[in-house]
Amino acid sequence: MVGDHCNHSSERPVLSQTPKTGISCKMVLQAVGKVLRKSKGKPNGKKPAAEEKKLYLEPEYTKSRITDFEFKELVILPREIDLNEWLASNTTTFFHHINLQYSTISEFCTGESCQTMAVCNTQYYWYDERGKKIKCTGPQYVDFVMSSVQKLVTDEDVFPTKYGKEFPNSFESLVKKICKYLFHVLAHIYSSHFKETLALELHGHLNTLYVHFILFIREFNLVDPKETTIMDDLTEILCSSSGSSSSNGSGNGSGGGSGSSSSSAVAQNHVKER
Repeated sequence: MVGDHCNHSSERPVLSQTPKTGISCKMVLQAVGKVLRKSKGKPNGKKPAAEEKKLYLEPEYTKSRITDFEFKELVILPREIDLNEWLASNTTTFFHHINLQYSTISEFCTGESCQTMAVCNTQYYWYDERGKKIKCTGPQYVDFVMSSVQKLVTDEDVFPTKYGKEFPNSFESLVKKICKYLFHVLAHIYSSHFKETLALELHGHLNTLYVHFILFIREFNLVDPKETTIMDDLTEILCSSSGSSSSNGSGNGSGGGSGSSSSSAVAQNHVKER
């Protein structure tokens, strides 16, 4: 051991001259440290493992859809329809569809397989009602999202269903918050559970849902583009072929078009590990 070699006991004579090799304990430790730093940062001197090929970007999978419907037309606000009514209807529908999509792979999303709520190189934290930052597993985070959204969409004071009842002044900001959370769940499915989605042959459903959702949040500037940048590579592939929906979806999916004034209020929920 290095420690034993450096601290000779009095029973062994101490060399009066440096060995011919010229290697000292300090040099050995420096060399070991250099190797450890190299292996930690770049295994075998190559690119970090984080740069793995993303299966969901493969052409044979990105072209899969369940419909050729023109999604751009589907998200536009119809004439004589109240904006809040339209946002409420679509947000509730997306919540149910994304929740259903996640449920198909939920048994594979466990505290062991998803020890953090991660999407590529980004880790998400949950913030409770007091603003306390909570590091949680993937399934815990999704449960927080779905539970909080369920509570909101079933609250008559937030999502009124009775005729004549007004939407609250904070309605749009709440919709933006919901959409940001739902995007996190969609991105996690792609990033961590696309193999299982493929095995279930549900990637066409996932792609279709993703394109529809991205077009919706862009149409009404519901999510800050910085929030969706992490999935720009997928969005570009899904939407670049036709520029609309057709068989390859619609929109560029950068998320939210331009930033919104209320998006900063919930931006703390997105934390990138550096």
